[in-house]
Amino acid sequence: MSRPIHVRFFAILREQAGVSTLTLDTVSPDAATLYAELQGRCPGLTFPVALLKVSRNEAYVDLTTPLAAGDRVVFIPPVAGG
Repeated sequence: MSRPIHVRFFAILREQAGVSTLTLDTVSPDAATLYAELQGRCPGLTFPVALLKVSRNEAYVDLTTPLAAGDRVVFIPPVAGG
């Protein structure tokens, strides 16, 4: 059963996806599967999932943490300062 998930992208992920936020109905059980689904919808989204951090409802979680309807998911790439 699909459910709405709110996604936000930062930095290079925003550039690759071409959007900063989106809401989609998905059956993806976790963030890793959701990211793979997003890569199918946004062909430019090529950043490796293994390098990402994920936030669900303003808390860092593992890529395998289950998602629920209405969750706010943020994919965060590594950031370097200088």
